[in-house]
Amino acid sequence: MTTDIKVAKPKKRKSASLSSRKARAGWIFVLPFVIGFILVYLPIVYDSIRYSFYRIQPTGGGFELVSVGWSNYNEALFVNPNYVSTLLTGLKDLVFDIPMILIFSLFMAVLLNQKMVGRSAFRAIFFIPVILSTGIMESIESQNLLSSYMGESSGIDDGSGQSTASEIVSSLDVEKMFSGMAVGQELVQYVTVAINNIYNIVNRSGVQMLIFLAGLQSISPAIYESVQIDGATSWETFWKITFPMISPMILVNAVYTVIDSFTTDSNKVMIFIANEYNKTNGNVVSSAMSWMYFLIVIGIIAIVTAVFSAFVFYQKKD
Repeated sequence: MTTDIKVAKPKKRKSASLSSRKARAGWIFVLPFVIGFILVYLPIVYDSIRYSFYRIQPTGGGFELVSVGWSNYNEALFVNPNYVSTLLTGLKDLVFDIPMILIFSLFMAVLLNQKMVGRSAFRAIFFIPVILSTGIMESIESQNLLSSYMGESSGIDDGSGQSTASEIVSSLDVEKMFSGMAVGQELVQYVTVAINNIYNIVNRSGVQMLIFLAGLQSISPAIYESVQIDGATSWETFWKITFPMISPMILVNAVYTVIDSFTTDSNKVMIFIANEYNKTNGNVVSSAMSWMYFLIVIGIIAIVTAVFSAFVFYQKKD
């Protein structure tokens, strides 16, 4: 009588998929930031929220916190006469800035993506303002006498008895340019503001331009070759191929532009909150202003993301 002895085969270890390994590698890379955020930033954020609901009461040897509920928020919204108006001005500037920066950076990225002599040098030239407009250079620029003169309605006295205009063009100049087109006064005013604000637009478009360039270079040349064989014009190629393929980068740049515009040192609301902090008992009121400002920024980012996501095209890679 014979018995069959079955030998158990060793189980093969299941290897993790490529996506799982990439996800783990990603977490390893962001781990230093996560640890730093939990240990350093999170306590500061908690204290900032807590202080916005308190008043600082000086005592003999220091201070104590007195709970006042929503009083600081009420003071920021209804007592302080300038916070709401400054906030509305900042939001109005943002409505104008986002389309200008996105259109300009996409236009320049398309041009700089063409094959031409000195293409790398031109890309570096357009990115120089990004370096010059950060940190201490931005502080120096904000105190520039030329900038203050340009902001005055009287302009700069050139010695001839007349002062140069503070604007590059006026609405009348733009109306002459659009004289043969049926356009509204709102478009004329928008183009006028864009031209007169071209210096700031160029300064704030460098990063967006690089992101667009990266997106443009990721498009397969085979797609362009196939549409050329089919006889598509450059205009049709841009709107049917380039624009849909670059639409995810438009969403990224829109979110980046919102954050950059709201958090830059030259932002009017940021300057106002910083000035309020230096006033008597202003540190708790400015904390309330900051958190309201933060929630508004998050709300605008959510709206921008929802609007742009409806038009974003994601290429399926099987």
